[in-house]
Formats: sequence, structure tokens, C-alpha cells
Amino acid sequence: MMIYNTLLYYCYSPIANAEQFATDHLAFCKSLNLVGRIIVAEEGLNGTVSGTAAACETYMRHLKADERFAKTDFKIDEVTEPSFIKMHCRYKAEIVHSGLRDTSIINPNEKTGKYLEPAEFSEMLDRDDVIVLDVRSNYEHNLGKFKNAVTLDIENFRDFPDQINALAKYKDKKIMTYCTGGIKCEKASALLLHHGFTDVYQLHGGIIKYGKEAGGKDFEGKCYVFDNRIAVDVNSVNPTIVSTCYNCGKTTPKMINCANPECNEHFTQCDECGDNLQGCCSVECTTHPRKRPYDGTGYYVKVPQQVAKA
Repeated sequence: MMIYNTLLYYCYSPIANAEQFATDHLAFCKSLNLVGRIIVAEEGLNGTVSGTAAACETYMRHLKADERFAKTDFKIDEVTEPSFIKMHCRYKAEIVHSGLRDTSIINPNEKTGKYLEPAEFSEMLDRDDVIVLDVRSNYEHNLGKFKNAVTLDIENFRDFPDQINALAKYKDKKIMTYCTGGIKCEKASALLLHHGFTDVYQLHGGIIKYGKEAGGKDFEGKCYVFDNRIAVDVNSVNPTIVSTCYNCGKTTPKMINCANPECNEHFTQCDECGDNLQGCCSVECTTHPRKRPYDGTGYYVKVPQQVAKA
């Protein structure tokens, strides 16, 4: 039986000629028959790739052999099949979009929250002087989050800077930030420090590493991931389900994308409503002429939206 791995990683490290690097790196990944999604920017790399265990091992060795990426921390999941269909490696302005390009405000290589390893994070969770801050989007924390975590009403991470004033009431607390793999916390914690928060921490390696090293204790629900698995189990110590069906309110751990590609809403839906609504979030979406066939997974290869002709 073939063994496949999925690698989740990021590395803040300056890349000269990042656009050309993205082109060359895509060719290298394809030479290993990897699939996945990598974002390349002048500030570093952010990637999830999947392939055979041997190909993934070669990829990790190759990346770490480059001194710019030697300290990259890979989160490795064993999977039954590759977690993507295609391989994309794209050049963008940021490896996680914050909308803040001023490095005097955010530069994770110079100033960011103090790392907490999973065991340390777990030990601090119940302290009275601590606030646990989820810096992810609504659809992510609706599926799962740490118990008693403060969550933000944001659709994308670029909305996070607008939440700083609402968080000011926690300035006298220790702020422990967390996200899926750690990358958003690098910028979120840096921004909090810039705005006068003095005791800021981040979960090193994010929820995924916490699940592997601390058993996921006190993480409620599932963790949203950006590949065709959509959600993964984290907690093997005291697991629970916290998400509910968007349509009927029944408890369900299942998250899908709406089968209407022009909606593509991320939402939780039970199997019964999924069957009744053909994987759509509403009756209206079931009538859309471009509705995708629902196979029960709710994962679809991205389809570009059609542009109306003048």
C-alpha cells in the first residue's frame, strides 16, 4: 500500500527575485509529482504539499538545504491519498494577507510574540491572567476552537487589524494567540505588540502541532484545513463536537463548500441537509445553472467565475 504525506509549513525569510523563485519552485515540485498550494513572496514561503512519503522527504531535504529555509518546521500528516488534485505555486505580495506592507509595523523576523510549545500552551490555558485569542476566520473557529477562546467576527485575516481596538480591554492580560499552523500568529502577535500589548505569545506550530504533541487537549471540535480533507481531528484526549448544521441546527462536525461555485460559502452541514440541498447552503443555490455535482465531500476544484460579456 502506497504511503502518502501532507506537509504544512511556512517560513518567514527574505527571498530575492521571489517571482522567479515561484516559477522555478513549481517546476521542482512537479518533478517530484507533488500536489498542493504554495504562496511565495519577498517575505517567505507558505505551503501545503502532498505526495508520496519519499517525494515529501526529498522535498523537505531540498528546502532545508537552502540556508534561507533551514529552520522550516514541517507538520507531517500521513494520508490515504494526496490532499490536493493539482500543484500551484504562486507569487503574491504576502504569504498571509494582512494588508499591512509596512515592515516597521509588522516584520516577524524582527519582532513577534513569544513562542509557546504545545505543552506550555496547554499548561497556561486555564490561568486567570490569560486570554486565548483565535486569529482565524469565522468559518474556521465555528468548526472548532480552544475552550473559552476569544474569537473574532472576521471573514478573512486581512480584517484582523480592524479588531485591535476591540481587544484593548485585554491589555492587562497575557495574550496567547493561535491559528492552524502558526503563520497568522506571527503577524497577529507582531501587530498586537505594535499597538501596546506587552505580554503576547503564540502557539508554535499552531493547532496542527498541538494535536500531535499535546493530544489536542481542550481543543473543541475539528480543525479546518485548506485542502480537500477540509477538516481534521485534533483532540484525542477530551474530544467534543461544537459545530452545528447551518440549515437545521443539528450538531455536526462536517464542513463543506456550497455546490454553487459563485457562492462557494464555507459552512457546516449535516449529511441529511447535504442530501436534501445537494450540497448547497440554500434552496436558491440549488437552482444555479453552474451548480456542481455533490459527491458527499463538499470539496471542489476551484472553478473561475465567469465574467459577463459587455
